[in-house]
Amino acid sequence: MADAEMLGQFKELPEGSRHLFPLQVYWEDTDAGGIVYYANYLKFTERARTDMLRGIGINQQEMMVAEGQNFVVRSCQIDYFRPAKMDDKLLVTTWITDLRGASLHMKQDISCEDDILVETSVRVACMGRDGKPQRLSSAINEKFNALLGH
Repeated sequence: MADAEMLGQFKELPEGSRHLFPLQVYWEDTDAGGIVYYANYLKFTERARTDMLRGIGINQQEMMVAEGQNFVVRSCQIDYFRPAKMDDKLLVTTWITDLRGASLHMKQDISCEDDILVETSVRVACMGRDGKPQRLSSAINEKFNALLGH
């Protein structure tokens, strides 16, 4: 796929925006049985979250340099329903379900055609250089609230 095709996009729904991130399964993503290695789904969701942040104007490198903050995964739950295989075209759908002072909760589905293969639930915290939680800046908070439709 061309780079422009790999960039995620947003879909407006009544409860807020959902970010859509397409990807394709490569040889390196699979195990000896030819299916996606279970831990690689976490890599797919990480890429989708990063692309979502870029799409709303949040550059994590700049955030770290300018504000001394970064996002870390605080907790993650993942449910596997069906495996993806070599050359499958996948879609990671990401949406924010809860926004708090120093963290946000997201859901992420990974699907192939119309079948949901994996569902994840992720809590991401905003941390300072000192490793302690920090409140989201008002500018970043506004960007997340816009996704929530607030």
